[in-house]
Amino acid sequence: MKTEKLKKQLILNLPYVLLGLLATKLGEAWRMAGADASERLLHLADGLSLAFQSPWPSLQPQDLLLGIAVGAILRLLVFEKSRNAKKYRHNEEYGSARWGTHSDIVPFMDSDPWNNIILTKTESLTMASRTKDPKNSRNKNVLVIGGSGSGKTRFFIKPNIMQCTKTKGTSIVVTDPKGTLIVECGKLLAAAGYEVRVFNTINFHKSMHYNPFAYIHSEKDILKLVTVLISNTKGEGKGGDDFWVKAETLLYIALIGYIHYELPPDQQNFTTLIDMLNSMDAREDDEDYQNEVDLKFAALAQKKPGHFAVRQYAKYKMAAGKTAKSILVSCGARLAAFDIQELREITEYDELHLDTIGEKRTALFLIMSDTDSSFNFLISMAYSQMFNLLCEKADDEHGGRLPVHVRCLIDEFANIGQIPNFERLIATIRSREISACIVLQAQSQLKAIYKDSADTIVGNCDTLLFLGGKEKTTLKEMEELLGKETIDTVRPDRALSKVV
Repeated sequence: MKTEKLKKQLILNLPYVLLGLLATKLGEAWRMAGADASERLLHLADGLSLAFQSPWPSLQPQDLLLGIAVGAILRLLVFEKSRNAKKYRHNEEYGSARWGTHSDIVPFMDSDPWNNIILTKTESLTMASRTKDPKNSRNKNVLVIGGSGSGKTRFFIKPNIMQCTKTKGTSIVVTDPKGTLIVECGKLLAAAGYEVRVFNTINFHKSMHYNPFAYIHSEKDILKLVTVLISNTKGEGKGGDDFWVKAETLLYIALIGYIHYELPPDQQNFTTLIDMLNSMDAREDDEDYQNEVDLKFAALAQKKPGHFAVRQYAKYKMAAGKTAKSILVSCGARLAAFDIQELREITEYDELHLDTIGEKRTALFLIMSDTDSSFNFLISMAYSQMFNLLCEKADDEHGGRLPVHVRCLIDEFANIGQIPNFERLIATIRSREISACIVLQAQSQLKAIYKDSADTIVGNCDTLLFLGGKEKTTLKEMEELLGKETIDTVRPDRALSKVV
């Protein structure tokens, strides 16, 4: 370190040393030109020719003193000027932004082309979680924005699905808005060794079964399930007051808690929940009336007074008969979709095994309608449970990192409903070997669903791919991200004179 510093100082001061040595030759020429000042001025040219006959500097004391003085004065002048110099950013006066080149993205790409996230024809991002140079490390969350017909599915989703067939140790979860991706890519993934699973909310007869109750292991899981159910279904109640939502939440938690802890596994599903709600009724003129569910909870309270479900149900029962009837009506409206027999059957038991996606190569296709959002709450429910299950499994069984990276290609992200606490999940799933590729038509869609949390979600996506669009908010965001560039312009001026 000291050697480098000394070398730097020598290089910086070398010009002044050379100028000082040159000054010794000038001193020698002045001496050799004559005896007095007038004679030396007249014969200075002769003195210069005599002095420069030898390339070596003069070693006479007075010449050396002159050289040292000249070198020191020049060094002091340069130092003083640099100390008081103004700072300029030449060619960057209005901005330093510029268009990137291929060489700019190369440090972020993997040498193995199959181990990259495909962004464009020439740009990609390495899938490696630990890069050789830490400054080139980026999370694998990608935000894709493009208007209708911009090629989000064709040029981003499909190439990355096919890319995964050659990538070792990667599972994928794909939102399929039209049900075409499973047809076009399913056999390709199966041939590559993937276990393909399908949850189809368009045609239930072509779907595997999904039972959210199968992933309840604790009281907090019950709370998470109820939260995602409330967030993505209608029937908030009267007058826009969240009292009815909170009252419904208490009842859902109590009933699901009873189903989970007191009933056999084959009865732990939405069918049982709907049957319990249908067997409940309230009478305004008889506060002491007990329906079938009341009797079940009364018996449970005698046997287990501190039971989780009993405590929640007791809070619900504080409501008067008229209020309880309104709560039951709100619950019935919210869960009206489960009156469809096909939906009841598809949620009776579970075949998706969401908790195993991070342990073996799996391709899960979540098919939803792009014109009807009636059953999209099931998709958001599946995503919410999957993220929480995989994070818990990574922490509890795999030392904080899943053995198989899970990539979520969430096409039409704004149409699947709201995933509770997604702004927190997307900030933490990276360390568990989970990544999310969010596909939107416009950035305003994200703000419409997640409100103030939308900026947090965008901020946790290190990569932004813009495929074009006309939505003003999105265009303004892109303009701010691109910044400003200083451009030199040449304007020819012509002076026009009038001769009188």
